Amino acid sequence: MLLLNLLLAIAWMALTGQYEASNFAVGFVLAYLVLRLTQHSETAVRYIRRARLLFFFTGFFLKELVISSWRVVVVVLTPKMAMRPAVVAIPLAVTSEAAITMLGNLITLTPGTLTLDVSTDRSTMYVHAMDVGDAELFRASIKNGFEKRILELAI
Repeated sequence: MLLLNLLLAIAWMALTGQYEASNFAVGFVLAYLVLRLTQHSETAVRYIRRARLLFFFTGFFLKELVISSWRVVVVVLTPKMAMRPAVVAIPLAVTSEAAITMLGNLITLTPGTLTLDVSTDRSTMYVHAMDVGDAELFRASIKNGFEKRILELAI
């Protein structure tokens, strides 16, 4: 279904004669909507659901990126520099190597946090955070944020 979506988006670009990224994005969205309205097979329904989840996941990540960037700016520009760095152990619900890698990368891409290690049994991830007030709150934010959405995408 992704291939069909891409082919329809490329066809849109060819029909409009505009070979730009913005036109491809418009074609991709239009092709997605056409597939959503016309395809009713199990594969199409699963693709449409995942594409929608991926769209919301991307929005969630961008929101977290802006919020964490702002927090880092505030911490760095505060005259007292009252940071509370910590290494927090996060128990993992994700089990596949791809999901663990994705979670680790998303945490590392978020300013102020860095994935340090994963336990050998893949049950715990160790994350360094620049400013942790409450370790339980930080742990819950990772589990209810990135990890929850990765689990949704994996289904």
